[in-house]
Amino acid sequence: MAGEITIYTDGAASGNPGPGGYGVVLKSGRHRRELSEGFRLTTNNRMELLAVIVGLESLKIPGSRVTIYTDSRYVADSVEKGWVFGWEARGFKKKKNPDLWKRFLQVYRKHHVKFVWIKGHASDPENELCDRLAVEAYKSGKLSEDTGYNPDNSDEDLFIQQQ
Repeated sequence: MAGEITIYTDGAASGNPGPGGYGVVLKSGRHRRELSEGFRLTTNNRMELLAVIVGLESLKIPGSRVTIYTDSRYVADSVEKGWVFGWEARGFKKKKNPDLWKRFLQVYRKHHVKFVWIKGHASDPENELCDRLAVEAYKSGKLSEDTGYNPDNSDEDLFIQQQ
């Protein structure tokens, strides 16, 4: 029988874009695991989404029942309101972070996932811990490259590039 798992996630960036990180807390029964990583140049939304992905990718048993607590409306609403599935159907055209959304959907479909949005910085101990993990990760000096982040490929670019 697949397990029941609770995952808390948070992402942070100092500047947007700037150095950033994610923090994850996984809980199931008496088991608990904390994960974090920092990146040289990224965005807050990428870190929020990557936290969820890393949490789900850490699960060993397919078909697990997972409740993810996040303070990211970007992530929670995109899934719970079904937007990401429309984006996928349209090939993520004109959407930010398609690399991460594709990766998310692969692991999301292996489990039974429910998202719960929680207000950030509102004294939820696990959310506060995830925030500390994310910030400590990007302040650690051990920063990875967010290979999917491309500031030159922004949706906010209003002008056609000259050939």
